Amino acid sequence: MIKLFKLLKQYTLEIAVVIVLLFVQVLSDLYLPTLMADIVDIGLANKDVNYIIKIGGFMLFIAAGGTICAIIATYLSSKTAVGFGKILREKIFTKVESFSLHEFDKLGTATLITRTTNDVTQIQQVSVLILSMMITAPLTCIGGVIMALQQDTSLAWVLVVAIPILFAIIGLTLKRGLPLFKVMQEKIDRLNLVLREKLTGIRVIRAFNRIEKERVRFDEANADLMDNAIKVNLIMAVLMPAMMLIMNLTTVALVWFGALRIDEGSMQIGSLLAFIQYAAQILFSLLMLVMLFIMVPRAQVSAVRINEVLDTDLDIIDPEKSKQVNDERGFVEFKEVSFRYPGADQPALNNITFSAKPGELTAIIGGTGSGKSTLINLMTRFYDVESGSVLVDGVDVREMSQKALRAKIGFVPQKTVLFSGTIAENIKYGKQNATKEEIEHAAQVAQATEFVSGLEAGFDHPIAQGGTNVSGGQKQRISIARALIRKAEIYIFDDSFSALDFKTDAKLRAALKPEIANSTVFIIAQSVSTVRDADRIIVLDEGEISGIGTHKELLNTCKVYREIVASQLSEEELA
Repeated sequence: MIKLFKLLKQYTLEIAVVIVLLFVQVLSDLYLPTLMADIVDIGLANKDVNYIIKIGGFMLFIAAGGTICAIIATYLSSKTAVGFGKILREKIFTKVESFSLHEFDKLGTATLITRTTNDVTQIQQVSVLILSMMITAPLTCIGGVIMALQQDTSLAWVLVVAIPILFAIIGLTLKRGLPLFKVMQEKIDRLNLVLREKLTGIRVIRAFNRIEKERVRFDEANADLMDNAIKVNLIMAVLMPAMMLIMNLTTVALVWFGALRIDEGSMQIGSLLAFIQYAAQILFSLLMLVMLFIMVPRAQVSAVRINEVLDTDLDIIDPEKSKQVNDERGFVEFKEVSFRYPGADQPALNNITFSAKPGELTAIIGGTGSGKSTLINLMTRFYDVESGSVLVDGVDVREMSQKALRAKIGFVPQKTVLFSGTIAENIKYGKQNATKEEIEHAAQVAQATEFVSGLEAGFDHPIAQGGTNVSGGQKQRISIARALIRKAEIYIFDDSFSALDFKTDAKLRAALKPEIANSTVFIIAQSVSTVRDADRIIVLDEGEISGIGTHKELLNTCKVYREIVASQLSEEELA
């Protein structure tokens, strides 16, 4: 947690002011019992009304000053803690943005959400307590002891007995509760995972009538979290009554033995009242420390989880100095590329070599699991190659910045992703400064204008989260328009026409040709009709290139391609 607190450097002034204000507040709180003792022992004893009014007025002034200091300190503490939470969320979000797909696979989406929200909230809450109680409690405790001893030293043995008992209770409680705090966050991760899968997969769940099973699964995760929370609360529930019992017994002991000393004439009533108040302040300060001891361990668990994200070593990092590309724009080359997913026994790609030039359409075809999407993931540098090299414009992608590489690419993923906002905003996602005319042109080429013009709001039609309020074909056309608006050097269409009908598909391909004529184009597909007119077809089979050539060439030279064609086309079409 100390490592995270280094991020509070910009709030140094606020923290310093909080410390000063809390110090003043503690001094005022410690001074009030002494003034009260003077009123009792001097003012009341001598029936001096003027003295009582004078000291009473001074007490009101001191109390008001302490209250004002406390209010300002609380405000600044809250402001600092909330700002700290904002900094942490920004740090985590920025770090996660730099993750490769491997880091996402390793940590998981559900736990990243929990760490950005719940864990940061834990740190934020404990920061407020630390800024207030971590300063106030020790000062009050030490100052209370000193002031109590000034009133009477012989009653100090009551505190000597009570305080170690309190610490023993606190230690036993925390020893049992601490391990459960870590488990608590893991249970929240599990609950978030189940809930996220349930919400994102609701259509599949309903289609297969698995609602009841998913409800049971969620209930199990929910009950598991509840059981752990009950264990924690049962342990902590013992702490507060035990603390109050010790505090009340201490007060009773002070009144009992203090009364004996007053009866002996060794102590005045005002001094006893002041001593009791100082004892209450001492024990209350320990109670504040207990609250910290309860919150800090859980926050420490959250801090470890946050640091785990921030300290994650990135598989893909930008070079310190990017290499300059050559004059040819959009040239892509794979040289003896091999890749294996982490933990996999077999390579996903093995010894892949080919090149693609601007103005050429390269199609990649193969069965499920043949490595088509993996090849695209390496080209876009979502993963780094295990061996060999991927070159764009003559430069290894590992020697280019990720931003520079991806600025060259217009990518239409296999799984269409739209963001909440309008249709125009989703298309504009490909080019932030795109004009209205560019948006409309991209939509027209992508054959999206027809359905967009039929909407009441047109391009301002709102898209729901995940694009659930538009059809699959409409989502694909918006996604294609988003890529086209970039005017990219390299276009990648990863099975991007599967949801389109034949008529729309034909119109789209005809409109695409002049738009991408000077770019390097990759089409990944499983349909022969989609790739047969490509300048080059790369046939993948179990991660290896089975053949490269045109449709006619591959029919004569590649057995795997002939099998794919035979499974999709009739004999007349083959002829």
